[in-house]
Amino acid sequence: MPDPRTSELPVWKIHAERALLLGWGRALLLQLAHPKVAAGVAQHSRFYRQRYGGLRRLRSTLGAMLALSYAPEQVPAVARRINRIHDRVNGRLAEGTAHIPAGSAYSAHDPELLRWVHATLIDSFLVTYERFIGPLTAEEQDRYCADSRAMEQVVGLPPGFLPGSVAELRAYIDGMFASGEIAVTGTARMLARPILWPDAPLVLRPFGAVTRLATLGLLPPDIRVGYGLRWTSGQAYLLDALAWLVRHGLPLVPGPLRYWRIARRADPEAAQPLLILESS
Repeated sequence: MPDPRTSELPVWKIHAERALLLGWGRALLLQLAHPKVAAGVAQHSRFYRQRYGGLRRLRSTLGAMLALSYAPEQVPAVARRINRIHDRVNGRLAEGTAHIPAGSAYSAHDPELLRWVHATLIDSFLVTYERFIGPLTAEEQDRYCADSRAMEQVVGLPPGFLPGSVAELRAYIDGMFASGEIAVTGTARMLARPILWPDAPLVLRPFGAVTRLATLGLLPPDIRVGYGLRWTSGQAYLLDALAWLVRHGLPLVPGPLRYWRIARRADPEAAQPLLILESS
């Protein structure tokens, strides 16, 4: 059985790690910091209204991401499902901001929204991998971004529209922050609560506390403030300790516990450099 750490395909190596879940909350809160994304989720997703809805949403999105990464035969079906979901997600903002007035139209097929969701997910995975799992070379990070452009074909974006390197990725995200378009709304704060404090079975609640600490610590400070979240020196110390424990503990974890099963069973020659975009 191949070891994901030895893969020459960074997306295959990175997505194999279950510990990457520590960055999922960061990605979601960054995505929701775009008012149109938050409106689309609030008006068209049921995850925050259903019992264990967040866990069901995570399982569905994670399953799609892993299928796109490791099961090329499933790519057409997954792509059709993503686009069918996006077909239904459109409407108008009930809550405006200084840069996006109330009543503005949104659509999940909007290329700009797809790019924001995509970029924040890639950035969060890179940040999480390096903080909790191990270093990535500059070449690996650039290859990860470049390979992720395969998603352009899945959701109908023009070639070269998505960031193709870490420099392009960070420049794009910095530009979005500077534009004022990214603003945490009341809708986003409402949606953040079930992400940070998910409705989960009792046995999973300790893991929720761990992911909440990682989410708070990995968020950009201005976004964290926008959500009204506190961050203390004590929490920073706990996050450093958690990162140290995960980094040094993972090499001792058996493969079946450390890596997703689909990743452990995948053929490295067939692995596809794809990322999931849909997370609403």
